[in-house]
Amino acid sequence: MQTLPELVSEMNRLITEADANQIHLRAFGGLAIYAHSQNDLRFFHRDSPDVDFMVPRREWRKLEPFFQQMGYSPHKQFNLLNGSQRQIYYDKVTGHRIDILVGDFEMCHKLPLNGRFRSHPITIPLAELFLSKAQIVELNRKDAFDIISLVLNNDIGDEREGKIGLERIAWLCAHDWGLHKTTSITLKRVEDLLLAEDIGLSRAEREIVLQRVRKIASFLESMPKPVRWKMRNVVGTRLRWYAEVEEVDQ
Repeated sequence: MQTLPELVSEMNRLITEADANQIHLRAFGGLAIYAHSQNDLRFFHRDSPDVDFMVPRREWRKLEPFFQQMGYSPHKQFNLLNGSQRQIYYDKVTGHRIDILVGDFEMCHKLPLNGRFRSHPITIPLAELFLSKAQIVELNRKDAFDIISLVLNNDIGDEREGKIGLERIAWLCAHDWGLHKTTSITLKRVEDLLLAEDIGLSRAEREIVLQRVRKIASFLESMPKPVRWKMRNVVGTRLRWYAEVEEVDQ
């Protein structure tokens, strides 16, 4: 089994080689959180973090020859059925799995990424990386800690200054009632966790995270909403507002 430093090194190798082959491979998930949490890694605990990537939709046909060249075997049946939306590869030596989403991020909710793959050289943009965790309906403790780690290590504000893009988060939530609902629930869960437990933060650190979480929540509420959003809000949670995510067998 590869160690965390080995996985990070492999992630960077694949991204560098993909760029050389005109493939915009960008990380999300555990290793992307790790990449943006270098100031303080206390909340990043993984025995074997997932290696998750995204790629623009127009580049999906380039993936199989590229990953085979890099020493990976495709999950042939899965990729045959789902290749234009999602692909899976395995390290021929370690067996470690690479999971790739094609085009937009789609799990419990959809995050459009068209035109966003050049925003950061290693990962999807911080706003979408935050939302990729905040959009999880069945949020577990690991996911909550990922959000805390990301928010502790990265300020909220103008993404042009390297911060988690507050306006981008708010815009996406203002145009998707379901994403707004789940993100609001997640922010409350993270706040409750911070207030209910001693998770190893100093008082000052806890206040920083609470302030940033509350800043996002407040901005989401104040953002003007279109008519369609308001109409969906009338229906509320009587109608399921998220997609159910199926696990893929190894």
